[in-house]
Amino acid sequence: MKILVASKSFSLFNKQESISDHSESRIIDATETRIDRPSKNQRSWYSGKKKSHTIKTQIEVGESTNLIYSVNFAKGSTHDFRLFTHSKVDYFKDTYLIVDKGYIGINKEHKNSIAPIKQSKNHKLSEEEKWYNIEVSKIRIAIEHVNAFIKKFKIVSTRFRNRRKSFKLYMTFICGIYNFEFAKF
Repeated sequence: MKILVASKSFSLFNKQESISDHSESRIIDATETRIDRPSKNQRSWYSGKKKSHTIKTQIEVGESTNLIYSVNFAKGSTHDFRLFTHSKVDYFKDTYLIVDKGYIGINKEHKNSIAPIKQSKNHKLSEEEKWYNIEVSKIRIAIEHVNAFIKKFKIVSTRFRNRRKSFKLYMTFICGIYNFEFAKF
């Protein structure tokens, strides 16, 4: 572990370096990792979606380079959009953000954002809206591939049994490995 920390090849950007490149669009998605049940404050770590206690990880990937720009963490009960607002990343106005349905309402925070249209009981999707959602999904598939690569590592795909403080370090190293192997600089 100390060798990887000393090698700087497996590190991610800091916040200032992350936002300096505003030429490409960013794809943002969140994933969850199961953890052992905490002895205190269980409710905040409990994810109703996964029906267990989790840590939520938000990953930001460049659309054309597939480079992981930033990784943010929150407790399992945190909503995706709330995690985005608490990450405090200040994007340039001309940078496009492509997100999933968990980030509905991002247009109020960032005007150049692309999110799929959500269907409800009273509002069925028209053919144009369905086509729009398919086109957004074609772009978003890149981050799903990144999530699949990260989940190949059993330490984050199964229940994380180490200290929760060390989860950020492990996840950052895994994202650094992804950037080292697959990102196009």
